[in-house]
Amino acid sequence: MARGDEEFIEFATASAAGLRHAAYLLTGDRHAAEDAVQAALVRTYAAWPRVRRDDAFAYVRRTLVNYVTDRWRRKLKEYPTDELPDPPAGRDFADDVALRQWVTGALATLTARERAVVVLRYLFDLPEAAVARDLGITPGTVKSTSSRALAKLRVSAQAEAQAEAEAQAATPAGTQAGAPASAAAIGGERP
Repeated sequence: MARGDEEFIEFATASAAGLRHAAYLLTGDRHAAEDAVQAALVRTYAAWPRVRRDDAFAYVRRTLVNYVTDRWRRKLKEYPTDELPDPPAGRDFADDVALRQWVTGALATLTARERAVVVLRYLFDLPEAAVARDLGITPGTVKSTSSRALAKLRVSAQAEAQAEAEAQAATPAGTQAGAPASAAAIGGERP
């Protein structure tokens, strides 16, 4: 434990959930996000003696973004396994799922660079200069990419709100959307 393994384990445990969430928003795939977080933590562990004195979270965050960016540039070979991982333990509410699906769907409409800028800028709440440094682009590119991405997300949100309003307007009063108006409509009888 001379390398500070206990300190790294504590750091990895504390930051894993946030990194997984960010990686999921960057990739749009839970499995790819878990792979990215694991790779970022492995690379951080390899540099831990040097990194722990500085801002370790900034290092692992940049490593995560670089790993995801590298996957855009070249496809990595994956090898399937017979063993499935254990499902994550935790609460999962319907509203959280719906919101997560909407955010993931909306982010999927963006390009990879736009998605990375939005996640770093608004999830991690980084200033434009830090996003530019992490992605290796200019601050002006961060501004224009962010503006373009937010405009796309606004259009997506407005279109979904309009579609939902139209669906509610088309539903007869007293019934749920997609539900039959009476038991007789599905061949059932009332007791």
